[in-house]
Amino acid sequence: MENRAAELARLIEKKNFVKIVTHIDADGITAGSIASVVLERKGIPHKVEFLKQLDIAAIERLKGEGNPLVWFTDLGSGMLEHLSGLECVICDHHVPSVRTGRKPPSLKREQITDILAFSEAYTSNTTDDDRLQPLQLNPHSFGRDGSYDMSGAGAAYLVGKAMSPDNRDLAALAIVGAVGDIQAARERRVTGTNREILKDGIDAGVLNALTDICFFGRETRPVYKLLQYSSDIILPGLSNHEGNSVAFIEKLGIEQKDGEKWLSWTQFTLDDRRKIVSELAKLLIEKGFGHDAALKLIGEVYELPQEKENTELRDAKEFSTLLNSCGRYKNAYVGYRVCVGDRGEYLDKALGLLRGHRQTLVNCLKTVKESGLVIREKLQYFDGGDRIPESVVGIVANMVLSQNEVDSSIPVFGFTNSEDDGMIKVSARGTQVLVSKGLKLNEVMNITAEKFGGIGGGHNIAAGATIPEKNKEEFLNAAETLIAKQLLKNG
Repeated sequence: MENRAAELARLIEKKNFVKIVTHIDADGITAGSIASVVLERKGIPHKVEFLKQLDIAAIERLKGEGNPLVWFTDLGSGMLEHLSGLECVICDHHVPSVRTGRKPPSLKREQITDILAFSEAYTSNTTDDDRLQPLQLNPHSFGRDGSYDMSGAGAAYLVGKAMSPDNRDLAALAIVGAVGDIQAARERRVTGTNREILKDGIDAGVLNALTDICFFGRETRPVYKLLQYSSDIILPGLSNHEGNSVAFIEKLGIEQKDGEKWLSWTQFTLDDRRKIVSELAKLLIEKGFGHDAALKLIGEVYELPQEKENTELRDAKEFSTLLNSCGRYKNAYVGYRVCVGDRGEYLDKALGLLRGHRQTLVNCLKTVKESGLVIREKLQYFDGGDRIPESVVGIVANMVLSQNEVDSSIPVFGFTNSEDDGMIKVSARGTQVLVSKGLKLNEVMNITAEKFGGIGGGHNIAAGATIPEKNKEEFLNAAETLIAKQLLKNG
């Protein structure tokens, strides 16, 4: 992977202009920001474009622009078969749209163009052995799972590090991207290539890794809010209950305020934090959730020590949520400016978007509660219509799946109207348990959406698609059939 990163770096360094094209979520924003900083430090002129989705129309437009090089970050691998003729390189972690493992044609290095090189990935329906794919850095090409091993930001970081070891300070953004893509969820810590990136960041003084409570809001939320809004772990009697959460901490004899100001988790003493975690563990065990649930209270969290304490930029999980708030409300550029160092006007805008994002999610969950879930044999779904923005339907699906009263033994699908006429957006979320049993939502979305004239992809635990509205019921039937086959195959 390092050799591949170095090869991309050499290609990029030769160009007098680079167009960066990246995704709008936290991973895409951090990936594009890393690429931008790397090029800025090299003195290479560049421009960044953010896309909600890389489709054929966008690719054809890019081909017509005549850029010396397009650098895709957190995008590209899902559209390999359409990139012929576009001078580009790819830093991605999504499952490639073509089969891997075929031996490349035997060509000498001088026979390969400046932009195209050997690739493990070939289209599944081509018989042209002379066809070459764009040079890409993707963990799937090296037998690794892009859902956990490395994010798009991590791939961009490896290229930046190959250009100069001075770029190791960008490891902080790479970890923010990985955390935003939920890559630490499976083992409650980053693993694989992400682990190596973390070490770089610690050595560079831009990251700290701590064992602590895994809840969102450690730096900025009052502690009772940490418990009240816990979604990763349901706390019986506390989740969604403000009064009970306040009383729970009071009974432990812990002071929650400094004057009139509520204290955050990081402002509590270590002893008080340990006391709360201990009592939460007892609560989960007493209520029959078992030791496994209690163990999930604690994990590895990542701090950016060069950022101010008790701000949204200090904790990687909060930073990534801030960026998602920008991208999902058509302001990815604002998040990009924050990533590259703007802490004035753009940070204020980002914080405003974050506040709006939180209220939107509250309203969306209310919509799902009012409309209810439709329960099928192998999946359950809600339809947000016009009331749930397509930019947050995936987050809502994940929050719904985390609720105590929702059956987590089958995935949750969320539908909402798309901005494209006649189309609807669908996002699906599963659990680590389902993935261990064979669930591959990326495969479900890719195969099923294509069958009905749509487009889909993602990861095994989280994926999305855009499909014609008229084919919704057929799509559900086909998706359910494929899920059943996946789970049956693995027992």
